Amino acid sequence: MCGLSGEIRFDGRAADIGAVGRMTDAMHERGPDGSGLWSQGPVALGHRRLKIIDLSDKAAQPMVDSALGLAAVFNGCLYNYRELREELRAEGYRFFSTSDTEVLVKAFHRWGPDCVGRFTGMFAFAVLERDTGRLTLGRDRLGIKPMYVARDAERLRFASSLPALLAGGGVDTDIDRVALHHYMTFHSVVPAERTILTGVRKLPPATVRTVEADGTTADHCYWRPPFTRSALPEYAGLTAGEWHEAVLDRLRTAVRRRMVADVPVGVLLSGGLDSSMIVALLAEEGQRGLSTFSIGFQAAGGESGDEFAYSDLVAERFGTDHHRIPVDDSRLLPALEHAVGAMSEPMVSHDCVAFHLLSQEVSRHVKVVQSGQGADEVFAGYSWYPPLAGVAREEAAGVYAGEFFDRPHHALAQILTPDYLVDEDVSGAFVRRHLAAPGADTALDAVLRLDTSVMLVDDPVKRVDNMTMAYGLEARTPFLDHELVELAAACPPELKLAHGGKGVLKEASRGLLPAEIVDRPKGYFPVPAVRHIHGPFLELVRDALTGPAARSRGLFDRAYVDRLLAAPDEHRTTLGANALWQVGLLELWLQARGV
Repeated sequence: MCGLSGEIRFDGRAADIGAVGRMTDAMHERGPDGSGLWSQGPVALGHRRLKIIDLSDKAAQPMVDSALGLAAVFNGCLYNYRELREELRAEGYRFFSTSDTEVLVKAFHRWGPDCVGRFTGMFAFAVLERDTGRLTLGRDRLGIKPMYVARDAERLRFASSLPALLAGGGVDTDIDRVALHHYMTFHSVVPAERTILTGVRKLPPATVRTVEADGTTADHCYWRPPFTRSALPEYAGLTAGEWHEAVLDRLRTAVRRRMVADVPVGVLLSGGLDSSMIVALLAEEGQRGLSTFSIGFQAAGGESGDEFAYSDLVAERFGTDHHRIPVDDSRLLPALEHAVGAMSEPMVSHDCVAFHLLSQEVSRHVKVVQSGQGADEVFAGYSWYPPLAGVAREEAAGVYAGEFFDRPHHALAQILTPDYLVDEDVSGAFVRRHLAAPGADTALDAVLRLDTSVMLVDDPVKRVDNMTMAYGLEARTPFLDHELVELAAACPPELKLAHGGKGVLKEASRGLLPAEIVDRPKGYFPVPAVRHIHGPFLELVRDALTGPAARSRGLFDRAYVDRLLAAPDEHRTTLGANALWQVGLLELWLQARGV
């Protein structure tokens, strides 16, 4: 887990190593254990290192293999790197380190860009071929590791974070109006390739991009699981009980894979079903003294701020070395400002602050944790899934938008100023195109495919990466193991919807977890002081929305902002999020980025 950056020029000039150095320095928190720069003619690469596998300097990056004519930078972890190394050794390759980065380099030499199909893990990488000048960028199947890109006629730059690209300079920081529409409508999700800034794009998940020396590019999407019952013929005709066993078996494998490290691995234990299953399966594997971590906040607005009763129950059951992290409200305001600074893109979810504070504390104990993100999207655990059961495919987009979108397209005319409006309902059109694509048996299958490949990538997964990496903490997500996702995609929807959602997962957990955990109400990372804005939090948002920068930008209708500020907790989106926080967070983020 690290931060990578680089530049390739198309105008005959040498790469700007100074700009790549600034980009690399901007990612110090992602990789506090080391840094490196390398350049050759039109290409420069930069890297910040977090030492997880092969702690020696032999694994330093950028990694150059002169014999193979390759130079590479890599962010993430290949969980099957040992198996791949043995396969490559059998084919005559010799290794100078025990790192997964070197495995990636030699796998690329052996199989070319198709090597991604052999990788099990989370990854973003750039590989330069010396003899052709070709640069290849790749991103893992579920977009767990980020890759941001900025391009003009003269050069292409890339980095693990958007702020790093800004540090390099020369980026168009105008607001992307289509991305803004998504942000205000599609529950703050901005799908790849767009970001809120016109000059920055994201490499989509499951994509390999080839950049030739003359600037010609080509993208290849290498993974798109079908959400059909026929996708995995070997599972056809399974009983419900057999599905429970199949899911549990795949999850066991996913959790086991994510213990690969040369440093200790802990678990973020919320006390919910997902993180509790990870702890239970690690205990089943024989893990003893496992470090687990839970966070809690003070109550506000009549809402509890912790779930310690549940996490304590799981920790006691499995004998973990458990760390309760209670957070006093006095720490929230500075943490909120730091969390905004750590965001590569604006992220509305209040649990960003929770993850940020949790990561700060956890990083004092371990460098790697497993986390339960992704289970709700993969196994249909959210409230908007049951209304889609039995809905005709042609009606799915309307039902989904009614349940999930923050507001309809026409409402933006009273929120955004005319310069920032778009004529078309671009978010609705995006969802309709996605749901109409072949490869999904039912409306619910199509929505789960959308959420798994889009919403999951550009909300919870991005949130966890940004907040944990702000403290050099690597988060691993077994529920996003691609083989488990493929199995879940083929699982009958009625099994996923059972028991109020995640039914197949709940049944798989019985016998492993106490009934109080399996059958508990759905939880989350509660941060009541952010959900119910008052006091210094309200003043922070008020200053952001009414100050000179906001007035100069002229993004939001003044009358709309005044209504929100007059009643900060009354205006809610479809799913109950605070509407004031949504607009305030965007201004806070833009101002933090200096745009």
